[in-house]
Amino acid sequence: MNQQTKIQNPKTQVPESPQMSDRDFINDVLSTEKYMTSSYGYAMNEASHEQLYKDINTICNETQNCQRELFNVMFKKGWYSFDATPQQQLDQAYQQFSGYSNQFPYS
Repeated sequence: MNQQTKIQNPKTQVPESPQMSDRDFINDVLSTEKYMTSSYGYAMNEASHEQLYKDINTICNETQNCQRELFNVMFKKGWYSFDATPQQQLDQAYQQFSGYSNQFPYS
């Protein structure tokens, strides 16, 4: 059986208009937070000064947490959904990659 199941909360309706809705604003901020989190990762990789690295790391963690909170709001309002993966497909992926664990450098 190849039935897709959506994982989603009931969708909070927003008015259809040319003006930005709450959903549009939250989606815009979420996109910005994702971009900032990624950029802070690059900045940490390039930081040569230890305190600068620590400061950027703190800011990056705060940004990541904010991103997660925004995602949770959007999911709770039904503005994010997922397709459930059938168990058979999960089992196949597990079988395909289960032998790779012996390639890890540390046990």
